[in-house]
Amino acid sequence: MSTSRSHHPAPDKALDTQKPKPIVWTISGSDCSGGAGIAADIKTMHSLALSLSPGLSLSQDNVEICTLISANTTQNSERLVAVNPVATEILDEQAKLLIKDKPPTAIKIGLLANDHQVNWLITLLARLKQQDPALITVYDPVASASVGGKFSQIDPVAIQKLLPYLDVITPNLPELEALACVEKVTEKTTEQAALQLLNHGVQTVVVKGGHSSDIDTCLDSAYSLVKNCDPANKPQLHTIKIVSARINTSYSHGSGCAFTSALTLLLAQGYLLRDALTLTKAFINQGLSKNVGKTGYYGAFAVGAFPTDDKYFPDIVNNSADLPNSGFPSLGLNNGLSNSSGKEKLGLYPVIDSLDWLEKLLPFELNIIQLRLKDLPIDEVERQIAQAVKLTSNTTTRLFINDYWQLAIKHGAYGVHLGQEDLADADLKAIANAGLRLGISTHGCYELLLARQLKPSYLAIGAIFPTVTKDMTGQIQGLENLQHLLALKQNIPIVAIGGINLERAKVVASTRVDSVAVVTAITRADDYRQAVRALKAICQ
Repeated sequence: MSTSRSHHPAPDKALDTQKPKPIVWTISGSDCSGGAGIAADIKTMHSLALSLSPGLSLSQDNVEICTLISANTTQNSERLVAVNPVATEILDEQAKLLIKDKPPTAIKIGLLANDHQVNWLITLLARLKQQDPALITVYDPVASASVGGKFSQIDPVAIQKLLPYLDVITPNLPELEALACVEKVTEKTTEQAALQLLNHGVQTVVVKGGHSSDIDTCLDSAYSLVKNCDPANKPQLHTIKIVSARINTSYSHGSGCAFTSALTLLLAQGYLLRDALTLTKAFINQGLSKNVGKTGYYGAFAVGAFPTDDKYFPDIVNNSADLPNSGFPSLGLNNGLSNSSGKEKLGLYPVIDSLDWLEKLLPFELNIIQLRLKDLPIDEVERQIAQAVKLTSNTTTRLFINDYWQLAIKHGAYGVHLGQEDLADADLKAIANAGLRLGISTHGCYELLLARQLKPSYLAIGAIFPTVTKDMTGQIQGLENLQHLLALKQNIPIVAIGGINLERAKVVASTRVDSVAVVTAITRADDYRQAVRALKAICQ
């Protein structure tokens, strides 16, 4: 599954962060009561897409949706009466026309009424995947109606043949039991059941926890196999788990369709799976909360806008042990000069790679500078860190050392900056016990929520734009997502970083981030002094 094609502004368009408009097909049944199926899919995707770009009309929104109805169902809030499958000849005729006119970016698959439809879909997906390997396919294996009754009697073996053509499958626990042919899936055995499906070829299994017996919380898990660097070794099972408080409501008709539709749309718009899943869960929590406490009627799930309220977001399950409990010291802002808002901002944040640049920038009395040393012998790294700490010891500049946390502790640096990939290897308790501040890089809402649990001194969000200093394929945030992520900051200062030059700094600063980090905007400027003065003025 590719998630890199649509989250990227064109490198030569400085402020263009508009994502390409995806075409999403939904293949599902029609629910005459309007709560689930195709109706829920359309409502969910249009609502999310519209709220991503306020001001657009329905005809202008950020997604084009094509529908292939697999069955007409007769149902209401009390019972399922009939499922009337659509002939595969009709579905095939529709698909052939759409392929020429509106080839899909992603396909959301819901109700499949019989084995004929499964076999038709296998043939269709095989063709489409061959034409476009980046095509995203997401399947909600709906089998039963919540009001009782079966939607289909598909042989699990037929579904197994479909799995190699799927990027994501989103079963709830009863559906996972049926697909894995096991009597009872518990929290402990969920992983083994998901692994069965992965071994049949699907790339990711997202298990929805809404049907678990836990009356307090709802745990959703995503399982995927990650190829080992050594081809001789087996792929490793990678797991993401998010947990939310259970919401007491019976207004959940169509929530499964909404879950998979939201996930499909977000993947089609370029979000990584971990972020798409986190946002999808926030979207579901938001919708269920609209009718909290209402339990006397099986009502339709309340489709809302793109979730931005922190209270709807799930907690990321962090199994890392031995983490500091009290967090890291603050940056001590509000002790210096105040700007017009009455609050001191962290301001301009240069990231430099030498003592020479540090000495050039110290006269500007910036609040913060990061020393990022690369490709040097360790003795030289230590010499430069020791000298950098000495140079900043009697200044107001907060010096953060990138990566080399042991040397930062040894020489008494103000703080350490770590990337996500470095967190697992760093001794965070040692950094906290030494009294150093900690800054952490994040790339999307999943990493931000995870890093937020550590109570760091600041969080960096990037890359806002493509950058020449680092390959950030698939992790470009853009201005829209930056604004969404700022809603989750709580009281932690946020630094925006990645591809920010003088022109872009103005619009980034307008998002009300606390700091703007730059690299080449200073180090490759024709006149670095002029660049620093201009950037400093923008970021204050």
